[in-house]
Amino acid sequence: MGSLNTRRRATAIALVCASALPAGPGAASAQRAYHWPLAPRPPVVRGFDPPAERWLAGHRGVDLGAPAESAVVAARAGTVTFAGPVAGRSTVTVLHPDGISTMYEPVVPRVRRGEHIRTGQLVGVLQTGHEGCSATACLHWGARRGSGRSVRYLNPLSLLGLSTVRLKPPR
Repeated sequence: MGSLNTRRRATAIALVCASALPAGPGAASAQRAYHWPLAPRPPVVRGFDPPAERWLAGHRGVDLGAPAESAVVAARAGTVTFAGPVAGRSTVTVLHPDGISTMYEPVVPRVRRGEHIRTGQLVGVLQTGHEGCSATACLHWGARRGSGRSVRYLNPLSLLGLSTVRLKPPR
């Protein structure tokens, strides 16, 4: 028999793994409330690489390759909380009922602040010129929960059930 700490660690690992699995047949599609913001399914050109501390440099989203002027759609229904320029890039932010906000840039907005939108509704048109993009154009798709000092950046691919869980040994 292993030590109490080893058993606790194994239980924690099992719970994390079980929570990542669908509950039963057909549950994966029923549970997935978020969808790709581009069609067809785009390649991930650059992955999520959050900073160690929220104020440090990092990549707080994923870059999805697509042709310029592609339609960018809402990954889930919600309310547009921002549509306009941020640091010289056109951005759209949507707050969803679960408290998660998704951000889309660089896009020419086709929605306005305060507008209620549905899943798959056009939010903007993809522009070229995303720095560091190796494709013709890239949509930077970000996700976060909270705001200000309590903001927590999320891997948007996890909203689709696609992120990889990596277990690290305790320090």
